[in-house]
Amino acid sequence: MREHVESVELRGALLRLRRTTGLPVVFGGLLQDGRALRIAELSGAVTPALRGLAISAGSGLGGKCLALSRPCAVTDYPLARHITHEYDVPVSAEGLRSVIAVPVVVRRVVRGVLYGALRDALPIGERVFDAAVAAARDVEQALAVRDEAQRLPAPPPSAPSWEEVRQAYGELRALAPRVADAELRERLLAVCGRLGAASGTGAAPASGRPAPTVSLTPRETDVLAAVASGATNAVAARRLGLRPETVKGYLRSAMRKLGAHTRLEAVVAARRAGVLP
Repeated sequence: MREHVESVELRGALLRLRRTTGLPVVFGGLLQDGRALRIAELSGAVTPALRGLAISAGSGLGGKCLALSRPCAVTDYPLARHITHEYDVPVSAEGLRSVIAVPVVVRRVVRGVLYGALRDALPIGERVFDAAVAAARDVEQALAVRDEAQRLPAPPPSAPSWEEVRQAYGELRALAPRVADAELRERLLAVCGRLGAASGTGAAPASGRPAPTVSLTPRETDVLAAVASGATNAVAARRLGLRPETVKGYLRSAMRKLGAHTRLEAVVAARRAGVLP
């Protein structure tokens, strides 16, 4: 299940990258169990040559990106001198010339690589480079939030899964604003409040200091609930019926109120304050 969810995040980031830049081909993969990276997601490919390709650290452009943990690019792949050429056959079969590879890095560990490519030997422009880095950051943030959720203490065997409770909470928060009936909408939000209270997150922390008090607007809470489930801004926007830019605005506002600098910090702070279950 986890691999499936991560693949969805990767696929979404690649599709957004292709749509915003006009790159004809985008592809990528995540490391499985920290060992091997295989190209699992492609958009715009006309052959199956790249699908399932195993990338080794240090080999080819993607392997160089893995080894150095930084973006790498070539203007003409077949003639590039600063990479090795183990993958020339599948790259040539797809007709790729100009290629960029950007790592997905979570807590200084490379978790995957996103690629964008042209079928002409042209320089990768700054706009495309920035968009590729932003797409990788979206995947990084989603993985970081999911990792944090995985590290939370497991409930007793007889208790319900709090991750399921949190998923249900996020779905209800996304559904409530779309309900036209005001009474039903308030009842849904009341159920959300009960889920949050049931988690016990509003209790004082072990240090004895009271949990910080935070007052978020309903929409800020909606966005944080979506982010807590691992949704990117684009996915959260689709769930909530908002524009991605609007989601970013609500998220920035919530982070400011919570004193957080990243999405992950915002989710953790919201849970400690009892705003999220």
